[in-house]
Amino acid sequence: MSYAADHITNAAWQHAKPALSVLVPYFKDDPSGLIKALDKPTKSSSIIEIIIYDDGTNDAALTSILQNIIPNMTVPIRAIIAKENTGRSNARNRLQDAARADWILFLDADMRPVSDDFLINYLELIKTNVADVIFGGFTVAQKADDKDRDLHRALSQISDCLSLTERQAKGPQYVASSNLCMRKSVLEAESFDSEFSGWGWEDSEWAARIAQKFTLLHAHNPALHLGLETTDTLLHRFSTSGPNYHRFTRKHPDLAKTLSLFKISTKLGKIPAQAIMRPFLKAIIKTHISPMKLRLTALKLWRASHYADSLKGASNIDPRS
Repeated sequence: MSYAADHITNAAWQHAKPALSVLVPYFKDDPSGLIKALDKPTKSSSIIEIIIYDDGTNDAALTSILQNIIPNMTVPIRAIIAKENTGRSNARNRLQDAARADWILFLDADMRPVSDDFLINYLELIKTNVADVIFGGFTVAQKADDKDRDLHRALSQISDCLSLTERQAKGPQYVASSNLCMRKSVLEAESFDSEFSGWGWEDSEWAARIAQKFTLLHAHNPALHLGLETTDTLLHRFSTSGPNYHRFTRKHPDLAKTLSLFKISTKLGKIPAQAIMRPFLKAIIKTHISPMKLRLTALKLWRASHYADSLKGASNIDPRS
């Protein structure tokens, strides 16, 4: 299938022979801060390339910013500006097609390297040849700039920003494409499932699938997640990601049954009219004076309530409830 897109490259792009392709998908986010952070004069500069993919943002002002930045960058870089939004899975697959190195590193546009040796660390791990896929982990700021983003920060701390030991114990369960390095051949053999739409679960499904065939290594090479969401955005994502979660559970039923979210969602699905509790839970979630532990518990139950409907095949539930 062919997709309409514009391209922006710099002078270093044409003759580069990279060992690592850094791939950044984005939609309505500004990737300029990330690519500037990666464009540093280190020994990695000559053996990496950066490819960014705008998944149909259609923002002329943002494209203009990139047109001014990219020609002045030292690292070889290409921007692909797609005309239509086709989803996160397809964006990653298209980036993989454009990559020229044997190894690729996915970074979200709202991530920043924690260490100045971030890329060098990955290049050193690649040289060891001990794994096919490497997840470096990520972290969040100690305090959110916006009080309305504290809930997402707290949720990330307990569910995503895990220690290396914790991640190693769970294998593919704690892998995210926000800071994920792999052999290009892995993605050629097992691409992201483009049937996932919107937000959520496509990287979890992919990780579960590749862990059966390839060697996965958890490493301590974190990136800082700056893109914390507001409470309303978080609620919207959780309320609309039920179909993606259902698809994940259908493709990996044995893994899903081991996860607490599945167990809670299944139990809630057996309670008649369980959705009537959602407005009450939502009120707790949005009340900033409530203890954070209580808000997080309400958020998890609220998400599980929506997922219970998806697991049962309900299609007439208002996600705003």
